[in-house]
Amino acid sequence: MKRGLLLLVLLGMSLEGGAWGFFAHQRINRLAVFTLPPEMLGFYKYHIAYLTENAVNPDRRRYAVEGEAPRHYIDADAYGDSALYRLPRYWKDAVAHYSEDTLMAYGIVPWHIQRMKFELTEAFRQMDAGRILRLSADLGHYIGDANVPLHTTSNYNGQQTGQVGIHGFWESRLPELFADGYDFFLGPATYLESPQRSAWQAVIQANNALDSVLRFERQLTQRVGEDRKYSFEERNGLTVRAYSKSFSQAYAAMLDGQVERQMRKSIRMTGDFWYTCWIDAGQPDLDRLISFRFSEQERREMEKEQAEWEKRNLPARAHEN
Repeated sequence: MKRGLLLLVLLGMSLEGGAWGFFAHQRINRLAVFTLPPEMLGFYKYHIAYLTENAVNPDRRRYAVEGEAPRHYIDADAYGDSALYRLPRYWKDAVAHYSEDTLMAYGIVPWHIQRMKFELTEAFRQMDAGRILRLSADLGHYIGDANVPLHTTSNYNGQQTGQVGIHGFWESRLPELFADGYDFFLGPATYLESPQRSAWQAVIQANNALDSVLRFERQLTQRVGEDRKYSFEERNGLTVRAYSKSFSQAYAAMLDGQVERQMRKSIRMTGDFWYTCWIDAGQPDLDRLISFRFSEQERREMEKEQAEWEKRNLPARAHEN
């Protein structure tokens, strides 16, 4: 009985948890490094393992840190039709119009990206290597989330349309199956004249793709039936139910490269934000920071913090990933 319950928990986590999944978030941060100019590439490439491994930190702490979860999404439909075109772009204006409690209830990802932009710029100005790395890793995560269609709706896991599980299917299952065939050759990072506008544009474009995400899955399910929709696979010594590879391939074909496009946007946007922060900070000499190492005490504190996150990281709402 306990093993059966464990399998159900694992199934729920695999199909519903993890925005982009750990795999995709880590790949987004890693590949963003290679969009940077030579003046930044040395420092970022030297610390690429940290940036990759810690791309998932915001997910790890979402249930352990108060106020973390809303930073990953925005329920645009909670504000009515065409809300993403009407919502105040500045946090102060949004709070004045809706109240902070309301904004936190429905998610703040585009506003939070802008806040992270200012914090990373200041870290560059201060030449604080540890803070640059931590903020860069986190910023890449939130940017990735902003480019996920299901992070722009209260129907984040298809629970309102009888499509429970679509959250993890789109974000985790498809990239894990097919990302090795995606084209991740991107041009160099470019300076963003309006990072704020870029953050909102990402959310708007992701939301525009939402109809296809839901409609195509529903059409395919009706066509092939529930019996061909799922299969059983071995994962870490356990048998778990997952979306079948044939169903996943058919769905990916219907989406016509949508997941790949959103991953590419996430990678490029992450590099653009890192680059823009560095430019706005006065283009400090990052080569002076290449040899940076977190102190033994800092490493112990990070390990302790991660252990606490994992202990408390119990799935509650998939959309909060």
